[in-house]
Amino acid sequence: MRVILNKKLNIFQQVRELEGWYAVAFSATLLERMLPNYVLFCEATEFADPAQYRNSLNAIWEWLAVPQAKINFAAQLEKVEDAVPDAVDFDNYGVYPAIDMAMSLSATILLIQGEDPQGAVVVSKLSQGGVEAFIEASTEEDISDLDIKQHPLMQWEVETQQELLIFLSKCAKNAESCKQLKQLATAEGMSNIGIEI
Repeated sequence: MRVILNKKLNIFQQVRELEGWYAVAFSATLLERMLPNYVLFCEATEFADPAQYRNSLNAIWEWLAVPQAKINFAAQLEKVEDAVPDAVDFDNYGVYPAIDMAMSLSATILLIQGEDPQGAVVVSKLSQGGVEAFIEASTEEDISDLDIKQHPLMQWEVETQQELLIFLSKCAKNAESCKQLKQLATAEGMSNIGIEI
């Protein structure tokens, strides 16, 4: 099923219309932009080995690129859930983007397993919400909704998701598309909240 782009629909409504391979590809691309936040958190706190999340995301890309690949996503989900930080245990801000990544990775695996058909919407909202929370946390004074919308990081986030929807409306379901999606995710050399990759 192809995506029909409608300017009147907001991003979340457009993402809701994605199905199957396209929904997973959308999620994987956003995960690629969120993963550095988790890696940095793990390196700063020695909480867990971030390689596990890299491996799980690689498994998702493999599933997208090679449809007949045999991947045990139940085992992947278990490993992901074993490495979710608890905000109560940490007093640094980095725990929140790390939790967003963990929840997004779980949602994508559940989407692949057919257990959460709206997994891509979850990832879309967590990625945007993470950017919003980061902007609020890094601003001294109170910040309005309009200021958040106009913040360069939020504009970049929204543009990236829109660009992704446009790409998915035209692309084929193959390994070459996966390669292009990964490039789209990492082209700027920064995570969704501006951490250098």
